[in-house]
This record gives sequence, structure tokens and C-alpha cells, in this order.
Amino acid sequence: MFAIDEAHPACSQGGLMRDDQEGWVSDKLEIYRQGTEPLAGSNRLWPLYGAGLENFGQDGKPIETPMPQYGPDQLLVRHDACGLCFSDIKVIKQGQGHPRIFRDISKDPVVLGHEVSMTVVGVGEGLRDQYHVGDRFIIQADIYKDGVNYAYGYMIQGGLSSYGVIDQRILNGDDGNYLIPVQPATGYAESALTEPWACVTAAYELKYRAGLLDGGTTWIVGTPAAVGREYTIAAGFDATSHPARLMLTRVPPAFEAWLRERAAALGIALIAVDDPGGPPTAADDIVLLAPDAALIETVSPHLADHGVCALIADTPLARKVNVDVGRVHYNRWVYVGGAGPDVARAYSDVPVRSTLKPGGATWFVGAGGPMGRMHVQRAIQVTEGPATIVCTDVSDLRLDDLNASFAAEAAARGIEFICLNPMNRDAYGAGMARFREKGFDDIIVLAPIAPVIADAATWLAPCGVMNVFAGVARGTLAQIDLSDAYLKGARCIGHSASSIDDLRFMLTQAESGTLSPNRSVAAIGSLSAAHDGLQAVLDTSFPGKVVIFPHIVEMPLTALTELREKLPTVYAKLKDGREWTVEAEAEFLRLMLP
Repeated sequence: MFAIDEAHPACSQGGLMRDDQEGWVSDKLEIYRQGTEPLAGSNRLWPLYGAGLENFGQDGKPIETPMPQYGPDQLLVRHDACGLCFSDIKVIKQGQGHPRIFRDISKDPVVLGHEVSMTVVGVGEGLRDQYHVGDRFIIQADIYKDGVNYAYGYMIQGGLSSYGVIDQRILNGDDGNYLIPVQPATGYAESALTEPWACVTAAYELKYRAGLLDGGTTWIVGTPAAVGREYTIAAGFDATSHPARLMLTRVPPAFEAWLRERAAALGIALIAVDDPGGPPTAADDIVLLAPDAALIETVSPHLADHGVCALIADTPLARKVNVDVGRVHYNRWVYVGGAGPDVARAYSDVPVRSTLKPGGATWFVGAGGPMGRMHVQRAIQVTEGPATIVCTDVSDLRLDDLNASFAAEAAARGIEFICLNPMNRDAYGAGMARFREKGFDDIIVLAPIAPVIADAATWLAPCGVMNVFAGVARGTLAQIDLSDAYLKGARCIGHSASSIDDLRFMLTQAESGTLSPNRSVAAIGSLSAAHDGLQAVLDTSFPGKVVIFPHIVEMPLTALTELREKLPTVYAKLKDGREWTVEAEAEFLRLMLP
């Protein structure tokens, strides 16, 4: 049993609320919601001093520091709930070497926690016309001020602390105000988890160019096999839209003459590049004429962020290409293709889509983890979604939980829902056999493993899309047959993080009831449980998210299923005995607030 004060009038034996004291308990929760409770005398937080969980906190526990002081143009906020993320694990593993950490954390430690909901409990005198005690917010963690990154939970103290200070970097950053208001009735865990959910919904809102980047840099590279073809560019290379710079390498003479003449007329700067491995600048578009796999591998590293590599060919490559799927994920590289001779049609004939094909077949690879479950939930609930959903994972425990959570709902919506474990080879082979010939219209890869990504690509249907959602490191190579880009119209895309607009959109989805982040909660605990919670994320112990409530009394990391014995009145308010709800959270806080 948890450390509930049995002598307190709000509690009875076993931690249950006494009926005759309901009014008092409700007042306690209401005071908390209003942000008017007396502030603690100190701030409890989890500092990270270096790489490894052994450097998280002191002796495996949070520390106490003086209550943060806030200035006239700042806010003091109370962190109400904080989700734990695998991105936190990356910081713990890399410590000082993490790309978002720009200081010596052994002397000035990081406080993690970017999936956070907060309440204003102090307002600087210069902000009292704009903010009030009790205002609730979530935060777009990827904060920039004057071009410098100050991510919340990285450079700015994050949600694994009782209190924090919101300063002008957040309130008046490069993208405006990074705080997003939350409605009073929205749950604390629910709003905190809109941050990871925004990353999921954003993956299906990606936009890609349907032509050469206007004002950008285009690099066209020819090969001996391209000689004699009558190449042209019918759109995107005219007075209405054209690159600002054109680099040329070994382009067939007739096509080069056409390009030079057109470039001169349009005022496009021409740059001759003799070595395909050494252009003077990154290219927004790389057009390869009848390439082989080695040439694709040589030029691809010179793609700019959001770059497009267009493969113009009509015969299969002799071998698969080592594709940097980390760059596909983080830098939004994409490969398109067409038979030619019109280069523009490689972009336009099969536009790159990110939405799931209505009525199609979708495969979620590594579906059993927290992010995978979000993708699956969205696919079931979205209008005009897929007709067939296949979920694979190497954990029977996770697959069983996924099936229990979503199979009935999928069936009610007329969706065929299949769960398979590749470790059970016979059942997996039998279940996947029917998809080998036709393939999948959409494949979402949530496992950051290059061979898994490479295998998944072989299952794409004509015009199918594989989204590398898993955060594979830049430089991770997967062998992919890029002949499919021009022979089948297959596309490989990737996605990372979300924008402030994505977060606003997801909060609207949550508050309207369209998508429920609460369904992602798998385990909860007090601030002291953060160490065990992060270990659980590292060990993939739970099928869903771990949420920390920094202001409750001491509570170990607890799976929702354990609440039946430990907090039965909370358990009674779960949906179907397994899903977190706003009502369960209210009951939980009534019992667990000090």
C-alpha cells in the first residue's frame, strides 16, 4: 500500500475515501486545480550529471533545492504530470554527447521531462494582465530563441521536477509563445501525452514537393547509360518556377545543351561539377540519369535537409542500395523515380503521400511499444482508414495487450486486425504469406533496426509508402531496392518530432474526444518513481506510457492493472479495467495529493 496518510480525514482504511468526508476531499482537489494551494518550501527534482542511470539523481533519489525564484516577466509553474519518453533514454545514454545538450552537465545538470502539463502558480508583475494563477498549459518543447535551441527538458529544466520557471525564451521565442493553453476539464496525464501523440499525428500530415525546389539548388548527374535519351524537364524549370543554382555532372551532351540554354534565359547560376563525390554545396534536388547503386550511394550524402533524389531509369538496379535511413528519418530525405525522359514526371506521377491509403492494407512493424500503440489507435479511429491492419512485435505480452485493447474496436469499424510475432516463425509465415504478392500500401516502421527496415521495404505494394518513424541514428544504412522507386512508384519517407502547430492540433483532437491520449497510459508513480520508470522504458517493461505525478505522496511505479488491489476506487473508474480516464485521475488525485 502506498504512503496515504490514514490519519487524514480524507482517507479511510485501505486508502479509500470516507463518504462523510467527500466534500473536504473535493475541496482539496479543487484547490489543487486552481493552483492556490500553499507552495512547498523547496523544489524536488531529478538532475542528470552524466551518461548512465547511475548519474540520474543522487543515490537513486531526487534532490531538494530552494524554490525557484521568478522575475517580473516570468511565470512560476507547477508540473502536474510528466510522461517518460525514449528520447529521455537517449539523453541518459549519451549524457554530455547528446546533440541538444550544450553545457557541462557534471557542473550544471540537466533535468529531463518534455512531455509535461503544467499549472501557473506564480505570475511576475509584468505579466499579470496576460496570465493568472491556475492557468493551465502544455509546452512545445523544441524552443528556439534567436536561432538557439533551448529545448524544455534539455537546456531548460523539464518536468521531472516539482516546479519550474517559464521565461521569455518560452513566452517570446522565435515561433512566438511556446505555451499552449489547456481547458480546465482536460486531464493532466491526457494533456501531457499530447506531446508524443503530436509526433504521431504529424507523421500523417507531412508535405512533400511535387517538383524541383523553386529558388533551390538542383544537381543533375548523368551516366554512360543515359547517353542517347531525349531528357527534358516539362515543369519546374520555367519562368514561373525554377532553381536558383544548377550543378551539372557528366550530363548527356544534348540534354546539357538544353539545360544551359534554358538556364541562361532564366538567370540560373551554372556550376560544373567534375567529381560526383564532391559538389561545392548540398543540393535540394539530385536528379540521377540511369544510375547504378554505387552512384546513388556516392551522391546521396550531398542531399540537403528535405532533399529529394529523383532516379530516372527503366531497368532494375543490379543490387540493393545502402540507404541512410537515419537521414530519411531526421533530415526528411526522400527518393522518387520515373522512367523518363521527362524528369518532372518522377515527382508528379506518383506524389509522395504520408496519409494512410483509405481501404488499404497497413503494417505496423514493432507495434507493441508506446508509440506503436498510438499509431495503431489512430489508424483504427481515423476516418477513411485502412481496411486491414497488421501489427507485428517480438513480444507476445505486448501483442496480447494490443489485441485486448484494440481488436474489438477494429472489428466494430469493419477493419481486419491481425497480430503476429515474427519469433513464432510458422504462425508468422502463414499469417504474412497472403501479403507477399500484393504487398502493403503503408508500412510504418517503429523498430530502429536496419535489417528490419530493409526487410519491411520488400513488402511494399505498387505506389506503397514506408514511413521510417523509428529514431534510427544518422548514418544507419539499410539495404533497399531503390528500383522500386521508379518501377513500382514505391516511396520511403521518414519523420521526427512535431511543430507547435502539430501540438495545437493534437490538443484539439484530445479535447474534442477525437483521439484519447489517456489510452496510452500503462503505469503511474510519484516523482520518486522516475528512476524506476526510466529503467522500465529502457527495458520496455510496459506496452504503454509511464506517467509521473510530481505532487502526489510517495508511490512506487505501478501498472494500471495493479490498481485493482492497491487503489480499488481508482481502478473502478478505469475504462474496461485497463484504460486511464479523467475520472480515474480525479479519484487518484483525491487520494494521493498530500
